[in-house]
Amino acid sequence: MELHSLFLFAILAGIFLPAPVDSAYVAYNTSSGIVPGKINVHLVPHSHDDVGWLKTVDQYYAGANNSIRGACVQNVLDSVISALLDDSNRRFIYVEMAFFERWWRQQSDVLKAKVKRLVDSGQLEFINGGMCMHDEATPHYIDLIDQTTLGHRFILDEFGKKPRVGWQIDPFGHSAVQGYLLGAELGFDSLFFARIDYQDRAKRISTKTLEVIWKASRSLGSSSQIFTGIFPVHYEPPDGFNFEINDVSDPIQDDPLLFDYNVRQRVNDFVAAALAQANVTRTNHIMWTMGTDFRYQYAVSWFRQMDKFIHYVNLDGRVNALYSTPSIYTDAIFAAKEKWPLKTGDFFPYADRENAYWTGYFTSRPGFKGYVRSLSGYYLAARQLEFFKGRYSTGPNTDALADALALAQHHDAVSGTQRQHVAADYALRLSIGHKEAEKVVASSLAALTSSRLKSTQMDSNPEFQQCPLLNISYCPPSEANFTNGKSLVIIAYNSLGWKREDVIRIPVSSENLVVRDSAGKEIESQLLPISNISLLTTEYLVKAYLGISASGSARYWLAFSVSVPPLGFSTYTVSSSKSTESRSFVSTVYTSEEGSVENLEVGQGDLKLLYSANEGRLTHYANKRNLVTELPELSYSYYTGYNGTDRVFQASGAYVFRPNGTFPIEPKGQVPLAVIRGPLLDEVHQQLNAWLYQVTRVYKDKEHAEVEFTIGPIPVDDGYGKEIVTKISTALSSNKTFYTDSNGRDFIKRIRDYRADWDLDVHQPVAGNYYPINLGIYLADETRELSVLVDRAVGGSSLVDGQIELMLHRRLINDDTRGVGEALNETVCVLDDCKGLMVRGKFYFRIDPLGEGAKWRRTLGQEIYSPPLLAFSEEEEGYNWKSSRTTTFSAMDQSYSLPNNIAVITLQELQSGKVLLRLAHLYEAGEDKDYSVVSGVELKKLFSGKKIKKVTEMTLSGNQERKKMEKSRLEWKVEDEDEEKVVRGGGVDPVKLVVELAPMEIRTFIIDFDYLSSHGDSDIHHRL
Repeated sequence: MELHSLFLFAILAGIFLPAPVDSAYVAYNTSSGIVPGKINVHLVPHSHDDVGWLKTVDQYYAGANNSIRGACVQNVLDSVISALLDDSNRRFIYVEMAFFERWWRQQSDVLKAKVKRLVDSGQLEFINGGMCMHDEATPHYIDLIDQTTLGHRFILDEFGKKPRVGWQIDPFGHSAVQGYLLGAELGFDSLFFARIDYQDRAKRISTKTLEVIWKASRSLGSSSQIFTGIFPVHYEPPDGFNFEINDVSDPIQDDPLLFDYNVRQRVNDFVAAALAQANVTRTNHIMWTMGTDFRYQYAVSWFRQMDKFIHYVNLDGRVNALYSTPSIYTDAIFAAKEKWPLKTGDFFPYADRENAYWTGYFTSRPGFKGYVRSLSGYYLAARQLEFFKGRYSTGPNTDALADALALAQHHDAVSGTQRQHVAADYALRLSIGHKEAEKVVASSLAALTSSRLKSTQMDSNPEFQQCPLLNISYCPPSEANFTNGKSLVIIAYNSLGWKREDVIRIPVSSENLVVRDSAGKEIESQLLPISNISLLTTEYLVKAYLGISASGSARYWLAFSVSVPPLGFSTYTVSSSKSTESRSFVSTVYTSEEGSVENLEVGQGDLKLLYSANEGRLTHYANKRNLVTELPELSYSYYTGYNGTDRVFQASGAYVFRPNGTFPIEPKGQVPLAVIRGPLLDEVHQQLNAWLYQVTRVYKDKEHAEVEFTIGPIPVDDGYGKEIVTKISTALSSNKTFYTDSNGRDFIKRIRDYRADWDLDVHQPVAGNYYPINLGIYLADETRELSVLVDRAVGGSSLVDGQIELMLHRRLINDDTRGVGEALNETVCVLDDCKGLMVRGKFYFRIDPLGEGAKWRRTLGQEIYSPPLLAFSEEEEGYNWKSSRTTTFSAMDQSYSLPNNIAVITLQELQSGKVLLRLAHLYEAGEDKDYSVVSGVELKKLFSGKKIKKVTEMTLSGNQERKKMEKSRLEWKVEDEDEEKVVRGGGVDPVKLVVELAPMEIRTFIIDFDYLSSHGDSDIHHRL
């Protein structure tokens, strides 16, 4: 019976076997270009290579730690280059210069020459071109510019090319700053990405509006708009067309001797997928992104199949397939002369389904976010000092910090969505870069302070120390004992372009101290006791991070006012007071447990805060200058996250915020208040529970409240992760409306439970109304506005009229199944004792009459980003620092400072000796009645004592002249476009050398100096 069946099978098989044919070599025709009148399928080969996520950047590059994921970028690049050299029709795009630069350094001159020919021919094209594909929610705009500039400079130096297309395919939502600043202002002609809200995508597919003109800046309007393409599904090929080794897609089997010969079937599959995508687009061009994460490790497996598809699909003739790039696609779309719909605003928040809003990462890893932000401001200042002293080819420089900060902007780095060991790797790189930059700062300050000395005395340059752990009350130089006749010298450097008046605080061990300014005059100072919780925190964290015990000698904070010139420094000395001298004022301390006072007032200046001693809470806010009064409430609560893994019970995780109830943090019984008063500032200390401590500060000469919080370790022993929020509540009638910043630049209008682009189906009324905040958030009614500023990226919202909510910390015990495969459960360990992460940070709030809050938001926002840089040295007994060293310095003309609406955001000497200068207007059009105007910067006074030889305006990343870019930029047509007047700064007169900036404008220049004709202190290498 079985033998009979076998014979029958053989007979039937023979009936259906094709006639005998020969198996022969096929020369695939892959030379096709665009064919008018047909659907053109642009095949864009790419690999999306994260510079850290599940593995570190080194592990991804070298293919190490493959037990986590088998990914090796070195193999990708080796394999792709080989495949491109095999066929001149093949193309490939590459994005992450952090990887390509590593690979490039290791190649021979022979291979480099071949790769340059590939780039020149367009086979290999650099797209986006930054060191990484940066996040768009949590970085500061200066960091975005810096990391992009690094990548573009590498491409220009090595290949002479300028990227012209943005490729932000994986970030989890898209910011307005990305659209106009990191898009159009770079000279890009187009921008492409994948991730938008699932409801938004559905609407755009149905209305054929996946491709738009994005006018992201209200101030710069059409002068900074950009063609933007959104992929119909994701950044992968259509289903059935993935061809990495072990992928499940069927390859074309075109050997007629094969039983599974399938050319006709696969061509039909291709045409069907092409027609489906063509039905949701407006032209006869569609793009297929042929690749995804870490693909092309064996590039031939992809290119072999694409060769075949192009060959057989074009023989079929129903559609046209071609090797392409986003640049080719952009030119083809532009040639279609279509009018495109207009998009304004941004693409936040992002949800990939109804219960999964990716708004948790706005706050994830708050300690790391704070570290990145603080080093960003430090890097800005360090580059300035490096320029003043002079950059050398040897010795310390700021490059390591630049590279580390660039990696940290990656969309799985500062976002907080990486695995824990990867976060540690990023932090280590930042620490190494910081240490190197500290040497630059120290040597620069030594040279600048010694500029009054003769050259024979230069060997006596002082040694400067810095205190990166000041935020946890740890600074060994300031904690020294000054009873032996030594004095502490403090240099306060101001990286802002205007004079700065501020109060600085340093930990000290003695109370008999006197502070003198640069002229040797005694100035007012105040001693505030360091709280017990701060002392315990310092001891624990110093042991955890430095492996040593803190000295334990610090007993007080010493606070004093500083006045620092623009782009300059002032010097202050702290010493033991003699019997005939005044000494620092020792603050008075009052605790609510000591008496029966019902209300406690704090504030030595115009701003007064009133606290209920019995209830331990803020009850009244009054500013006697502007007559604003309010009955605010400052409270804390936490959300518990869902613990599920399916669609309905989606868990909160590194990416997703999915609250499952909110619980107020209400201490049991009375909250004891400790009120510390003095001539410079008052403080209110509150221990809200075992893991939440708050200090509210009101400075005499400031009109805002500063709130410092210490949160953690967040308890999770009850089986629930927790997300900690603070709420500032007022009676303002804000009508569901509030405003959040875009990467520290423009403020975007938000309306609760509303989207301008589609009718929102509300599934998550909390998470779906969260937005990223880098600078601040504010709301207003008809008479007042409430503003809150932050010191790092956080998520926030206004879920109740008159109330602002910020998420400050999160600790979760479940993964949200979005790829990272690890719960966001950060811990700190001392030996074998591991506890949940403790975070210390600040936010600031103020209430103004309507229309007057912008000045505070913009000015204090700059001061938060760029705090005074402090360096410490010693003055030996009998040595007169004031008479022998420069005690005050400004790089600018003594009579000049920048306008209050202009900031220097880059001042950097390049390796060529030229100087990169960026100036930014801080205000939007119509934001402020006084400062939303065109303002000018006098370069001659900005660079006092230097002879400017040539000033060339560049695009944002400095890789091409702006005039040339504007001449070649594509001018897109827009549906129903209204005529508008866009204001921009004019050209720079080569004699007057005045730069004009219009609201929200950033202008970039390369400046050549004639150092031989410059005058000043020539001992500092012609730079002063």
